Amino acid sequence: MSSTGQGLPEAGRVSAARHGDRQALDEVVRGSLPLVYNIVGRALRGHADVDDVVQETLVRVVRHLRDLRDPAAFRSWLVAITIRQVRDWEQHRRAALDRLAGLEAVDDVPDPGADFAAVTILRLGLTDQRREVAEATRWLDRGDQELLALWWLEETGDLDRSEVAGALGLSTGHVAVRVHRMKEQIQSARVVLRALRADPGCPDLRVVTAHWDGLPTPRWRKRLARHVRDCPSCGQPGGPLLPIDRLVANLPLLPLPATLALRFPGTGPPPDAARAALGRPREGSRRSPPASPPSSWASPRWS
Repeated sequence: MSSTGQGLPEAGRVSAARHGDRQALDEVVRGSLPLVYNIVGRALRGHADVDDVVQETLVRVVRHLRDLRDPAAFRSWLVAITIRQVRDWEQHRRAALDRLAGLEAVDDVPDPGADFAAVTILRLGLTDQRREVAEATRWLDRGDQELLALWWLEETGDLDRSEVAGALGLSTGHVAVRVHRMKEQIQSARVVLRALRADPGCPDLRVVTAHWDGLPTPRWRKRLARHVRDCPSCGQPGGPLLPIDRLVANLPLLPLPATLALRFPGTGPPPDAARAALGRPREGSRRSPPASPPSSWASPRWS
């Protein structure tokens, strides 16, 4: 069951939707929305285009639902479609940014307006080491964002390893190797965060960070981690680091933002709150949300 109280649809409702039941189709879309939003939001780091990519993903689900041969495999199919849509978005983004900057800059510089870690901390009320893990994910390589989004949901019990591997197009063994490497990076970032926040701080660390702009990037994670590893002062974090798996396990899905409520009636906060949120367009979004949501998913009317 999702944090919105709407679980993924049962195979019977998926089958009914495939055969033209419009009410069942609405249920399929509503039930899919929390999982899709959590994958897209974390994979895109909370970019202003998250709502649009979620919408486009569900349009693709509606258009291709008849192609799903086994309704019982709906969740795996849904996750794979979501990752495909994320990759399409990332491809378009890289093409656009590559016209303005080198590939290295595109990969290394985060979007300053995108912070899904902060959204996770705020909406789930994370504290202490759970908050620390969420903050540490900001320092990951961009190429690990899809893996992070799926692994996080595996740890919370919303996906299994075979679904993660299938969506990424990898073997379960390869996924295990990549997850292990990613978790090492998160642990390294956690130690860096503790060193940066230490009071009193390390004088040598202040020298290392003298020309740092404060943005968490993989390059600076590696540079700072080297100092922390070799520094007798920084290398003594305040207390043991609890295992990441234990900290993430059983966390709920993030609740849907108000900006999605008018696009998907019945899935979010009260209409007045949703309209108020939609009245403040997010800077950097690819396009404005539609004036009114479609009355039926059987015939999407989005541009």
